[in-house]
Amino acid sequence: MQSGWRVGSILGIPLYLDRSWFVILLLVTFVYGSNPNWQSQWGMLSWGIGLAMALLLFGSVLLHELGHSLVAKSQGIQVNSITLFLFGGIAAIDQESKTPGQAFQVAIAGPAVSFTLYLLLTLIITTFPDIPPALTALLGNVAQINLVLTLFNLIPGLPLDGGQVLKAVVWKATKSRIKGVRWAARMGQILGWTAVGAGLLSYLANPSLDLIWIVLIGGFAIRNASNYGRVADLQETLSEMTAADAIARDFRVLDATMTLHQFADEYLLQTTRAPMYFAASDGRYRGLVTIEDVREIERSEWDTRTLQSIACPLTTIPSVRETTALAEVITCLENSQLSRIVVLTPADAVAGVIDRGEIVQAIAQKMNLAISDIVIQRIKDDGEYPPGLKLPALAKSLME
Repeated sequence: MQSGWRVGSILGIPLYLDRSWFVILLLVTFVYGSNPNWQSQWGMLSWGIGLAMALLLFGSVLLHELGHSLVAKSQGIQVNSITLFLFGGIAAIDQESKTPGQAFQVAIAGPAVSFTLYLLLTLIITTFPDIPPALTALLGNVAQINLVLTLFNLIPGLPLDGGQVLKAVVWKATKSRIKGVRWAARMGQILGWTAVGAGLLSYLANPSLDLIWIVLIGGFAIRNASNYGRVADLQETLSEMTAADAIARDFRVLDATMTLHQFADEYLLQTTRAPMYFAASDGRYRGLVTIEDVREIERSEWDTRTLQSIACPLTTIPSVRETTALAEVITCLENSQLSRIVVLTPADAVAGVIDRGEIVQAIAQKMNLAISDIVIQRIKDDGEYPPGLKLPALAKSLME
């Protein structure tokens, strides 16, 4: 779910403002507006310049994110939104690039835009020396901010653009996207802890608000780099699993000669029902029996119609094999909007069924993660993965 307020769209990309954006807007306005030199030269106008600085700062960040977004869109990747928040901005890109070269292009586009803005603003200042001093100060500061944005974002550690560049380089060298993410995430954690440590030591020696910001940015980097690392672990685990790892025998096999009346009395009227029913006779599966199919038959026919007469052959229903990659199972569930899918053996018998709850439970067991039965049951009932667990996107990237 998208947080913040939508304030419009740019080139078809929804633009959002996070609540924290207003904090930094006021802070930047105050810091620049209360500048003693500006106050002595321009008086109350300095507050207007400070506000313009804040807005141009986020305008620069927006253009930076647009750089990433437009290159991603040129590769056929959907960009869901751009959000401006406390530490800058983020473009919500639907999926990763298909090759390390394309990933590098998306990563470097943002810093390239920031550096271009720095060059353009510097060129304007030097080409037009007669522009008002207040405007010169404004443009000069914005130019410096864009240079800082360029250099800062090129630091080689996730979640910064430099980390994405490093990921692309390692991906190219090792032929493994996951290794690229791991290297860049570890570097991001190292750099984050370095920033936190250096900031705290410097603050103890000489208390300053600027040093607190370094600590906060370091903490932000640590948290996000750790998230990237966990996603890499999840992706690697998912790549090693098949349908057999998440299978559940959560179904019933019934005599295909059973009448619909018997079926309704013995199974449908019970307080607990199996998620799926299959009809079988002579040692062979005759097909899937659904409650909806039973309801379509007139009740007057229930005593004469059998389960076999309404069973859907296994060859006609969505199914996967035990050896099917779990990523493919996830994709099948999403693409066909299924609550669960049948798993078949090599002999075309029913091995089990898989739903989203079984998938999450299997992955959690593989990764030694504790997830309560209540949460698993909620996933089964809702037919949705927990917020933040973007298994469909990870599965899709593994299949590319």
